[in-house]
Amino acid sequence: MDQENAITADLIAVLVAVSGNRPRTLTVKDGNALPSGPFEADHRSLQSGLRARVERQTGHVLGYIEQLYTFADRDRAGDAQHRVISISYLGLTREGRDAGATSSWRDWYDYFPWEDHRDGRPPFFDDRIAVPLLTWARDGATAGLREERTQRVNISFGLSGLAWHEELVLQRYELLYEAGLVPSTGPASGSAALVPGKSMLADHRRILATGIGRLRAKIKYRPVVFELLAPTFTLLQLQRCVEALAGQRIHKQNFRRLIEQQELVEETGAVTSDTIGRPAKLFRFRQAVLAERVAVGTKIPLARG
Repeated sequence: MDQENAITADLIAVLVAVSGNRPRTLTVKDGNALPSGPFEADHRSLQSGLRARVERQTGHVLGYIEQLYTFADRDRAGDAQHRVISISYLGLTREGRDAGATSSWRDWYDYFPWEDHRDGRPPFFDDRIAVPLLTWARDGATAGLREERTQRVNISFGLSGLAWHEELVLQRYELLYEAGLVPSTGPASGSAALVPGKSMLADHRRILATGIGRLRAKIKYRPVVFELLAPTFTLLQLQRCVEALAGQRIHKQNFRRLIEQQELVEETGAVTSDTIGRPAKLFRFRQAVLAERVAVGTKIPLARG
């Protein structure tokens, strides 16, 4: 095959854990990239190739994974003559101490600080995001373009009285990139005009945004948090885990009522004493729910106050 027209396939993993109420992702290259590597002829399948690659690269043994998205833009790797197709996977796990010397767990809000609204909008949101984006929208060459840009900004970022939709992570990132407020690849230039947030190599930040958006959408209808929690947990720990992923606070009583109505969990009969005040009951996910989750899923709604 002509080398200039060669097509190669990369396998990329978005691995997520929640530690200390912070959503974390496993990275390599000093936090600048996601675990990845080429799909090779001796790999039995895409999934087995990914498992082997990530475990060799990071030392982390993969559990639950599912295919996320295939990225095949012509110049996505920065080389228009060398076509690279990336097949990404989303994995959920618990952060362990088995990461290799060249890998590390990083808070995903280091890369997307505008996505964490648990304590309200970030302090830089208006000056560094809302105002520059609306200015960019008004600078469109035609009335139609100005209207289209303004509508996208308002919907994606919850402006002009619209609601904030936590799952629109990729759409927000793409808008910021299109407006020149985040760099395409590599380290940020240091310009004060750029939105805060750590960059990544190639388009790994875009892939991470895709994984976050997928996971935020999934927790509304499927109890994927099974893989993120210890076998037993308090209801507050369950709530904080969902909040960490969604970047939103949840009304405590509404959340617990919804969990009970859906019969997701059951008491273990034990309590934890490592909390301030009265010991908290420990729960586990019901075995029937564990058995059914792969086939149909179960909704864990974001019941906000």
